[in-house]
Amino acid sequence: MIQTSRDPSATLAAARRISGEIQGGTGSARTRRALRRIRRLVDADAAGLADLSGNLVWSGIPPDPGQSGPLIEEALHHQSPQGKSPLVAIPLHVRHEPGGVLLLAGPVPAAAVREIAALVEQALERGKLEASANEAARAELRALSAEISPHFVYNALTVIASLVKSEPDRARELVLDFADYTRHSFAKHHEYTVLADEFHAIETYLALQQAVLGDRLHVQVLIAPEVLAVAIPQLVLEPLVENAIRHGIEPRAGTGTVKIRGEAEGDDCVISVEDDGVGMDPASVRAILAGRGNAQSVGLANVDRRLRAVFGPWYGLVVETAPGAGTKAIVRVPRAQPGVLP
Repeated sequence: MIQTSRDPSATLAAARRISGEIQGGTGSARTRRALRRIRRLVDADAAGLADLSGNLVWSGIPPDPGQSGPLIEEALHHQSPQGKSPLVAIPLHVRHEPGGVLLLAGPVPAAAVREIAALVEQALERGKLEASANEAARAELRALSAEISPHFVYNALTVIASLVKSEPDRARELVLDFADYTRHSFAKHHEYTVLADEFHAIETYLALQQAVLGDRLHVQVLIAPEVLAVAIPQLVLEPLVENAIRHGIEPRAGTGTVKIRGEAEGDDCVISVEDDGVGMDPASVRAILAGRGNAQSVGLANVDRRLRAVFGPWYGLVVETAPGAGTKAIVRVPRAQPGVLP
């Protein structure tokens, strides 16, 4: 542990705060605050952090600012600390690649230099991993938003074409629903939407599916007004409705019902999508949510993963099902989410 005159618990708390503040990278807005904590933690006169381009942020006044540039350049091309007291430059590595340079001024013990450098490297690595995960999630969302079932498109257009002469007004309504649905699916999505907008997209999808399936599909929707403004990640509910129809209702003989309910439950909003279709083996559902399902079941796993990533494990997708007993998918999100929507 870094040796200072601080209380050990206070030292650990400071290290944790530094780690959280550094994760944004060497050029983040919280870097200067982290550097102030580093100075206090190792009793340095000044602490600086430079990125791979040599851009430098300081906390405190270094003894010789003009010495920083050459030391940074040298540290970026070597594997060991460069310079002599009272200014030392420590090269940082993130996942075995150069990640920047930490500079410390003052009589800082060598052991403390090594420990604080390791702390900064670990924080930068966590930040890089989080950034990679966020980018993967955004790419996944873009893929989901562009994914429209060809089978559904073909059936919807076939039904519309069959109604053009016999029921032109009905055909016109369905064309508008189809246009609205595809516009929603192909639009450049923000990361979040509100339940009211998500349900509007679901309504257009259900109108088209009811035209395709006719009397085989019955729909019940009950949404409490107080949850319509709740923010949720894009494309969380629509895959659940599509799954209920395609894998629950369509394979069964006769008619089927899909029930969609949204209501407040304490500080949370609970949305359920339930069908009385063929149901599933609970073991298969567990495999799907664990990412071991087939290509046709990837939607459920994506929904569960995105909910947990955004809100934490308490807010993952819950699926209740059994063969022949239908399926009920439950989504829980917090009602209050300050700063989520612009």
